[in-house]
Amino acid sequence: MVLIIYLFHLSWFKPLVSLVFQALFFGGQDNLPSYLARHSIPGLGIVVDPCAAVLILVVTLLLCIGIKESSFAQTVVTTVNVFGMLFIIIVGGYLAFKTEWIGYELPSGYFPFGVNGMLAGSAVVFFSFIGFDVVASTAEEVKNPQRDLPLGIGVALSICCILYMLVSVVIVGLVPYYALDPDTPISSAFASHGMQWAVYIITTGAVTALCASLMGSLLPQPRMFMAMARDGLLPSFFSDINARTQVPVKSTVIIGILAAALAFFMDVSQLAGMVSVGTLLAFTSVAVSVLVLRYVPPNEVPLQPSLQQLIDSPSLQFNSDSQEIVYQNPKGSHSNYDLSQHLLDNIGTSIGCMLLRKHMAQGEHNEQKRRKIAAWNIALVCVGVFVLASAASVENIPSILRFTLCTVGGAIFLCSLIVLACLAQDNARHSFGHSGGFVCPFVPFLPVACILVNTYLLVNLGAGTWFRVSIWLLIGALVYLFYGRTHSSLKNAVYVPTAHADEIYRTSSDLLA
Repeated sequence: MVLIIYLFHLSWFKPLVSLVFQALFFGGQDNLPSYLARHSIPGLGIVVDPCAAVLILVVTLLLCIGIKESSFAQTVVTTVNVFGMLFIIIVGGYLAFKTEWIGYELPSGYFPFGVNGMLAGSAVVFFSFIGFDVVASTAEEVKNPQRDLPLGIGVALSICCILYMLVSVVIVGLVPYYALDPDTPISSAFASHGMQWAVYIITTGAVTALCASLMGSLLPQPRMFMAMARDGLLPSFFSDINARTQVPVKSTVIIGILAAALAFFMDVSQLAGMVSVGTLLAFTSVAVSVLVLRYVPPNEVPLQPSLQQLIDSPSLQFNSDSQEIVYQNPKGSHSNYDLSQHLLDNIGTSIGCMLLRKHMAQGEHNEQKRRKIAAWNIALVCVGVFVLASAASVENIPSILRFTLCTVGGAIFLCSLIVLACLAQDNARHSFGHSGGFVCPFVPFLPVACILVNTYLLVNLGAGTWFRVSIWLLIGALVYLFYGRTHSSLKNAVYVPTAHADEIYRTSSDLLA
């Protein structure tokens, strides 16, 4: 799913970069050389964009050189982008105050299309938040990922949200939304106030912004391919690392060619919708996974392949079926017990053992009951969210039916959420990840809120977009069915109880040392 998102996200930006690149360096599409200009294929209705494909191949070549070089280029273009946005905010804000924010003087108010229109637009541009996955996918290049990755994600999202929100506020205040040029809204807003010279600054900032997004979208995909190849889900050559550049060159080149082909043939609007669906589905699945991990984590986890050979050693063996409790005489075998005292000790030991086993069995029964209740309520939360979001977004059904569905879905959603909030979370969740790393707060409320918002945005997207995404998901399922399932490293993996995984890792580390 995430691979499809990044592939579409990368291809979606290519035509935009192509348009801005043409406007800045060639004075428009009409002045492009014939081999870079757009052409329409007769009889098929397909418009090809060679310029977009060339640009994606250039970025692919840059990323193949090395992570340090690409990081330097990313830093340069990001810095120029930030200064460009600061220019828009400061100068545009001055013009807006000077003209008394005429863009907001509308008879329909601040929401001309209502809340539903705003949310529908949010669903289309939701791919803007996919950048945090780029940070997470580069964990191998980070010195202290447990601390730096959550910090980098939070800071990056906060800065981007603030900057882009301020830019939107200023531009809409300069010119009414209906008077903005759909192709160049920011530069046209400044041009309408007589600042033609600002167009070049804004266009330069737009080029660097899109280049930063392109590089950020292409960077994580080869590393995801590499991780999947190491797990046996993809052919092994995807995990090959170039000895000189320390970059998965083969994966980078393959991803670049695929993205260039999509940018060459596919329409921008189609790619945008597919990116939004994939992004929202990925975010929703992560939120559901958090609930599962907190309440019903797996009882067994697979060991790393490098440690599986150590399982046979006496220090690491564990018999999960053995629950016998051995009682030894603390005074040794030569204690002077008389026969009556010995019999009393045996009787007491037997009674204590029976009571302890009964208590353990009761605790295990209660734990199984808790896990079953939690699993059912997680499923009911998802069902209630889907019914509620679908009924709230569909307007062409009778009001009574819509109200009934909203009531039923809301009741299922709230009751299941309350039950989850009252249930104790599984202690085995501490066995996943590493101590000192980031832990999702406000569980179950934050993941459930994420599921609710994402589902509402998903049901507002078009059926055509869902159809195209379903085709790509089917392709991914077929790859897993015919290759990944039979070559997965988990097929012959050694599983150990979750509660003893940390102990085994610590013991194996001492043995390897």
